[in-house]
Amino acid sequence: MNFRTIILIGGVGIALHGCTSIDSFNSDSVKNFTSPQELIVQKNINAANGRAKEYVYYWGPKQSNKEPQSLYPRKHLNSYCSAKHGKFSILHKSSMSLVKNQWDKKLLSTYSSVKQGIGAYKCVQSDGQSWIVSIEPVAERKLDDGSDARMVALQTKIMTPADAQKFYSSANSSNTPAAKKTTVNNQTAKNTPSKTTTPKEAEIKKEVEAKKETKPTPPLPVKQSVSIVETPQQQQLKYYVSARRDLNKGTNQVAACNNAQRAYNYGKLHGSNAANVYAESGVLVARCLTSVPSYSSRFSNSKGQAVKILQNLANNHNHAGAKHMLNQLK
Repeated sequence: MNFRTIILIGGVGIALHGCTSIDSFNSDSVKNFTSPQELIVQKNINAANGRAKEYVYYWGPKQSNKEPQSLYPRKHLNSYCSAKHGKFSILHKSSMSLVKNQWDKKLLSTYSSVKQGIGAYKCVQSDGQSWIVSIEPVAERKLDDGSDARMVALQTKIMTPADAQKFYSSANSSNTPAAKKTTVNNQTAKNTPSKTTTPKEAEIKKEVEAKKETKPTPPLPVKQSVSIVETPQQQQLKYYVSARRDLNKGTNQVAACNNAQRAYNYGKLHGSNAANVYAESGVLVARCLTSVPSYSSRFSNSKGQAVKILQNLANNHNHAGAKHMLNQLK
């Protein structure tokens, strides 16, 4: 085999490769699919999980003769539409709203291999049926093989007319000059210092405010406090505890004696502790009558009254404390 034969075989191989690439987008290769969605799945136009798939949109200066892959999704769907004897046309231009990185968006917008393959396309078939496909870039990156090739992730999906209108109207409105102008105006308004009010203007404003009719504020309804009704036993115990505490501390002795008297005046009430509270209160009263001058001075015969109380407790209630105190007073 001479050199001329090798060149001839190589040329035939290149030609066949070119035919294969072109044939992959022929109408005959896609006419058997029942729907554009089936085409998207079977041709692996999206990634295996249904998300965006990466395509090379720039091969670099050393491989500039290679066809960019980023046009494949549009070409496949266009071929399917042609197989159905339909008309394939652009419906909505893409604003690349799904690309979050602004630098990536600017870079992609400079390549026709990206711009010519994205957006929403509508196919109207000869049988009257129509469908819309959206091809949107999501991200961009450099190929990790040491070359200068760059890739774009494209998301291809079938949309209803309402979904397409909603998506592209919302996406394009955020990129219109009017929206940007409004943002700039709002920012300018925020950064513009407010006009300083002069003393005269402040005085006039004060007078105007004073002349304004003010509606009287309706009075708030008086909140009725919920009083907890104590039983006689509870009241008697409260007075007794307070009197004993103060007498033992030596503080508020007159008030303590008054509380002891109040507790004793309740008499013997029903209840397991009522008898003890009554008797103990009587002992406190006797103590006040004999050892608290500021209280006993109010009675003509304080000691006699103390003895009378103690005798009642000792005889009728068999109170040991009353008996002991009674013996001390003799």
